Amino acid sequence: MVCVLFGKQNMVIIGKVNAKSIGRGGKPMEAYLEALTVMDDLFGRDYQFAMAATGASGPSVRYVDTLWADGCFYIATHQASRKVKETALEPRVSLCARKMYTFSGRAENIGHPLKPENSAIRQLLTEAFSAWYFRHNNENDPGMCYLRIRPESGFFHRDGVGYRVDFTRQTAEIFPFAFDTALTQD
Repeated sequence: MVCVLFGKQNMVIIGKVNAKSIGRGGKPMEAYLEALTVMDDLFGRDYQFAMAATGASGPSVRYVDTLWADGCFYIATHQASRKVKETALEPRVSLCARKMYTFSGRAENIGHPLKPENSAIRQLLTEAFSAWYFRHNNENDPGMCYLRIRPESGFFHRDGVGYRVDFTRQTAEIFPFAFDTALTQD
């Protein structure tokens, strides 16, 4: 069975109805839309993840500051960075945060911040990263760029509720979740 609903920002969303796509209100796609709203709240700001990528010399991990906007994670970086070189060869990446938030998806270099098509995301990134953006990034450097990560799957939680999301199918599973992992100090 296929269901068509009006979702966030009056977009039409089409998806298969199954047990995982039924939200707490009992309506198709409600779980997916709820998950996106929670993601906006959790990650619509400067949020640090460990980012794993695979290059010619094997897997590597580094911490990155991200911003969740328009259904993607964004990173300000440089074309000469290892992460940009690795994702050019193999775009599949994973993000992981200390609270067990995990996402897998594909990274893409969308170019220099001053490209006209990057003006909207540049505005969001300079605001979200205002404490350090211009101290650590030189927009006069032609090698500066943004990475966009389009998630394909993810897990996160908030207020005792877990969310397992399939972004490709636009479905989400919502379930009780207790985060009881003891985090160590640095």
